[in-house]
Amino acid sequence: MSAVGVRRIGGMAAAGFAVAMGLGRFAFTPTLPLMTGQAGLSAAAGAHLATANYLGYLAGPVLTLIFPRLVSSRILYRCSLVLIVASLLGMGLTTNEPTWLGLRFLAGAASALLFVMIASSAAYHCRSAARHVIGWVYGGIGAGIALSGILILALGPGGSWRHAWWVVALASLALAVPAWFLPLHPAIKSSPATRPGKQTGVRLRDRIVPGFTPLVVSYFLEGVGYIIAGTFLVTAVAASSPGWVGNGTWILVGIAAVPSSALYAALSHRISAPTLLASAMALQAVGMALPAVLPGALPALVAGACFGATFQGITTLSMTIGATSGVPHAVSILTIMFSIGQVAGPLLAAPLLTSGHSAALLLGAVIVTCAAVTAVLLRVRKTSPLPHT
Repeated sequence: MSAVGVRRIGGMAAAGFAVAMGLGRFAFTPTLPLMTGQAGLSAAAGAHLATANYLGYLAGPVLTLIFPRLVSSRILYRCSLVLIVASLLGMGLTTNEPTWLGLRFLAGAASALLFVMIASSAAYHCRSAARHVIGWVYGGIGAGIALSGILILALGPGGSWRHAWWVVALASLALAVPAWFLPLHPAIKSSPATRPGKQTGVRLRDRIVPGFTPLVVSYFLEGVGYIIAGTFLVTAVAASSPGWVGNGTWILVGIAAVPSSALYAALSHRISAPTLLASAMALQAVGMALPAVLPGALPALVAGACFGATFQGITTLSMTIGATSGVPHAVSILTIMFSIGQVAGPLLAAPLLTSGHSAALLLGAVIVTCAAVTAVLLRVRKTSPLPHT
């Protein structure tokens, strides 16, 4: 494919990532303080809404694992785009918590399906491009996060929580237009020789390498810990800093996330993926703990930069190590375990929210630190060395 064609498809995929992840999933974070302050949403209810979204996000990879041909369904792809826009719009049309729960669940499921479809399509159509090009495509997630923070900050101090959801929905609609025409990964015809568990008579348990278990545990813990900051960071910062700092921190998360995947792809030429993975998790843990122990604008902004610069890179590195591990369906397994962690994170944090958000952020930092320590085991497993990315 020509460079022009790669850029065109890369732009469509980046727009789709912005809709599916930056807005469909993460716009909830900067709107949460408005909902708790104006719509009567309690901290515990906010955690439950987050959990509903992550349950939906868990359903997506499970469906694609059971029905792999869904990844190539253009009807499902476009219906998922429509569902994201409709769910964001619907959040501002009601104050009924069960309805909110349903909308966030549907948004999570649509986000997961879109993520898998867009990621596979971008990898297929841009496979002739340098790896950093795909990294910039993933930067669409960070761009969507930054856009959500900018839109809500633009509403001003007296901005309405309803208006926040509606402007985010309009932004997602605008970005869904170029994403609508993304060419999907062509369907793969299955045969008895290529079906799961049928690979030339080799048993799955014989294909699992020793280094894969630490990766699964580390990525699961990352899912538990990172999502606590991904859900409550803005609310925690807004409680102890001037009004603009909360959304400013979230904007910085998005800006830092835009180049992060491309940066990690470049660094992987010189540093092994397991070393980069453990380092990124350690940096993320430090950033999560900062606003919990040091109130004020500067620690909050540094925390946003650390979080944004690491969470996508951690996903990229984990998926790369998994894909080269020799384990069948490694990427799907990792995604499912990460999704289960995301469901658990807000539930673990909810009991700590009665006295503020500092304890929850510290809990998340401790869990991510444990993930980093576990990732170090990928470097010391002599029986199954993992390659550089």
